[in-house]
Amino acid sequence: MAGHSKFKNIMHRKGRQDAKRAKIFAKLGKELSVAARAGTDSDFNPRLRLAIVAAKAQNMPNDNIQRAIKRAEGNDGIIYEEVRYEGYGPGGVAIIVESLTDNRNRTASEVRAAFSKHDGSLGESGSVSFMFGRIGMITYPADIADSEKMFEAALETGAEDVVSDSDGHEISCEPDDFSAVRDGLENIFGAATDARLDWKAKSTVSIDEEIAQTLFKLLDALDENDDVQRVAANFEIDDAILEKLSA
Repeated sequence: MAGHSKFKNIMHRKGRQDAKRAKIFAKLGKELSVAARAGTDSDFNPRLRLAIVAAKAQNMPNDNIQRAIKRAEGNDGIIYEEVRYEGYGPGGVAIIVESLTDNRNRTASEVRAAFSKHDGSLGESGSVSFMFGRIGMITYPADIADSEKMFEAALETGAEDVVSDSDGHEISCEPDDFSAVRDGLENIFGAATDARLDWKAKSTVSIDEEIAQTLFKLLDALDENDDVQRVAANFEIDDAILEKLSA
């Protein structure tokens, strides 16, 4: 799996861990609350709208969503900062970690410890982000449309690329076109399964099974951290190895 499919590598593995609903809902709730501080009307707050889409995609109950938004209205006194960490994992894999934290020192210490424990090293800001490009990513289930119809619709809305397979449709676009592409597709197919700004590696690092085992432990450790919202990595792995390690 290379290029776009790398996102699926991580998403498939995270699917196993996402059974821990309480932790997932907590992270989604944090994003909802932070987004809502810029305005609680999603029609005028693109970030909140994205957060709601992500929460619904994870089957987060509407009551939970509304409570998280109301926390922003109530000003609960907790101030979250957006902090990005960059570093290298085993095998020279570049990793970007995005977090929302109310304690930078705690989060930095925990992220650094996770890297160190699993043959990685945390770098300075900008140490690996130049190896990625920022993109808009929108996903739909496979049965929403055939690949030709999805491609034509995505092209009309201004998307750059579409990857369709049995798992679904991944539509990517420039960040500046994200809102237009997302809204255009929503008008045709309804709400997306997921819609977000993400990182796409400009090149990938091929890893073997031994390195993958350690790398996945690092990714698991980062995912378990309550402050970590999203992780991007530039690895490429053979499908057979991925299937074996995901079993």
